Amino acid sequence: MAVKDTTKSMTSGSPYRLILAFAIPMLLGTLFQQFYSMVDTIIVGRLLGVDALAGVGSTGAINFMVNGFVIGACSGFAIPVAQRFGAEDQRGLRRYCTNIVYLTIALSLVMTIMIASATGGILRTMQTPASIYSYAYDYIFIIFLGIPVTFLYNITASVIRSLGDARTPVYFLILASLLNIILDLISIAGLHMSVNGPAIATVISQGVSGILCLIYMIRRFPILHTEKEDWRPDFRRMGGLLTMGVPMGLQYSITAIGSVILQTAVNGLGAVAVASLTAGVRIGNFVCCVFDALGATMATYTGQNAGAMKFSRIKDGVFSATKIGAIYSVGICILLILFGGEIPKIFVSSDEQDVIRNAHLFLICNSCFYIPLTIVNVWRFSIQGMGFSAFAILAGVCEMVARALIGFVFVPRFGFPAACFASPLAWIFADAFLIPGFFYCLRRLERSYGRIS
Repeated sequence: MAVKDTTKSMTSGSPYRLILAFAIPMLLGTLFQQFYSMVDTIIVGRLLGVDALAGVGSTGAINFMVNGFVIGACSGFAIPVAQRFGAEDQRGLRRYCTNIVYLTIALSLVMTIMIASATGGILRTMQTPASIYSYAYDYIFIIFLGIPVTFLYNITASVIRSLGDARTPVYFLILASLLNIILDLISIAGLHMSVNGPAIATVISQGVSGILCLIYMIRRFPILHTEKEDWRPDFRRMGGLLTMGVPMGLQYSITAIGSVILQTAVNGLGAVAVASLTAGVRIGNFVCCVFDALGATMATYTGQNAGAMKFSRIKDGVFSATKIGAIYSVGICILLILFGGEIPKIFVSSDEQDVIRNAHLFLICNSCFYIPLTIVNVWRFSIQGMGFSAFAILAGVCEMVARALIGFVFVPRFGFPAACFASPLAWIFADAFLIPGFFYCLRRLERSYGRIS
């Protein structure tokens, strides 16, 4: 029986149409990824109360710092795969994939041991309030034990997307999200577990989606069918993968350091402020899935076109993706200003007016700056797709500095309203670097390989 090849090239055709066609299933994927944390938060807030909600929410920054590194590293590992696919180098593509296996196994084991053992110290350093400390520890410790399955899903999904298939990982993620909801309800309402129940549900669900992606890759991609010689460790290729993956992972982590500093400052304001930030961030992450999808799309798009040396298409694609994001930014900003005060009520009861009011303020302040966020995602991932991952780290440093400035200086003085402007300032700082940085990287590619389009 013939195996159907589901790869797709993005090196020819309308950039606008290709980006939309690829980004829409990517959007569904990121929506359902946010659904994991959203459902956890809703169930915890409604069934276990504000302290439990604040406990889970207080771990959001360190969760992003660790899992963000995993997501970034896996996305970076997949860029050479996209480039080799664009260059029609099947043998090189397979060699990269086998060496990715070695690297992800090693990284997942080392990170799990180191980070899980340091969980308590991290939470104490962040000045997690005593009233929510046990909730925070019980939740995030289990999440950190699940780092290997986080690697499994993200690396398999990233490789599948690098070959032009954005839909399949979404289908498995939808299934896993439904499983997550069921396990959340069973663990809390049925088994009367605390926040450890949703944490276990998240790990199991992500593991299921990762295993399904792996099985699909083996069965549906003839281009990945390896031979014995493909499995020889190749330290040159491993070095190339680390050069792509580690900077992208560090970019997420460096950005998250600023979020950790901000979270620490908000922790000092008490459980109500922490719960408010939790609700605002969860809602914000959900509506910002469009920007995440556009960014991930551009990593594949620019990776394939850089491999094919079609540099004019890279610039056209970046402008097209930016226009799409800008149109969405204006629409969602208007909606959040008008109706954003109702959405936090899905997390807490209507009696928690301070939490609802603060969360709405957070959404208004952030949504007014979603066009700069569009540029952060589209232009940064495009730089990475061209092969300049280390260069893009500096954008993460800009974001970290901005959030740290708000956390250290303004939150202690002005309280929760100051925290609402941390991300907008971070996006503006990053854009000031990314816009000229993109054109610099594009010129370097053109000088290195010639103007081929």
